[in-house]
Amino acid sequence: MGTRLAEYTEARPKPMVEIGGRPILWYLMKHYAHYGFAEFVVALGYKGDFIKRYFLDYHGLSGSMSVSLKDGRVTPLGAQVVEDWHVNLVDTGQETMTGGRVLRARPFVHDSTFMVTYGDGLSDVDLGKLLAFHKAHGKIATVTAVRPPARFGGLVFEGDRVAEFTEKPQIGEGWINGGFICFEPRIFSYLKDDATVLEKDALEALARDGELMAYRHEGFWQCMDTVRDLKVLEGLWSSKNPPWKLWA
Repeated sequence: MGTRLAEYTEARPKPMVEIGGRPILWYLMKHYAHYGFAEFVVALGYKGDFIKRYFLDYHGLSGSMSVSLKDGRVTPLGAQVVEDWHVNLVDTGQETMTGGRVLRARPFVHDSTFMVTYGDGLSDVDLGKLLAFHKAHGKIATVTAVRPPARFGGLVFEGDRVAEFTEKPQIGEGWINGGFICFEPRIFSYLKDDATVLEKDALEALARDGELMAYRHEGFWQCMDTVRDLKVLEGLWSSKNPPWKLWA
């Protein structure tokens, strides 16, 4: 429900919070589409109707148009450039946990390898290399391991004197689950019901069973958990060269 972004998420779900005039969900889908993945399952929960309306209106509101007020006829003006995506909008329950949402998406993955990510983190991870890594090791799951962005500058001392102040973009130690996960259909035996938490129940069990691998990503990754995080992403977008924008 994005409670730490309450001033933005009272009226919309967290994946629809905008950066540079586009919802973060759109950037995530553009990232996947850049690597050739164009069929999506969006697991809807809190304010899911907001996401449905966005995609229902997407084609009609793209590009220029002429509207006849007499009969309501709408005529596109010029060629429309619209993403060639197939988007499945699946109601997965208001209170369903992360693992339960993946379980409810099972009918749409056709018993094949599939990819999962959260609706609130951007990266420049190479999804083609991630999938190749996953296919090569033969385990059930691969998470993308990232180094979380540093929230504070670093101090380098010489005695009591500060010799260097470093505003490091990411810390030098520690890895976390950054999303961008690959699964084999066998994951569903670890997902029991709506109350299943993907991280605590499924991923921890996979690790114990030796079925969880990590693809280490040293590049850009930034979550959008707080207003501060959102401002960081907005600042990167304003730089005109946001690191997650891999497409032309």
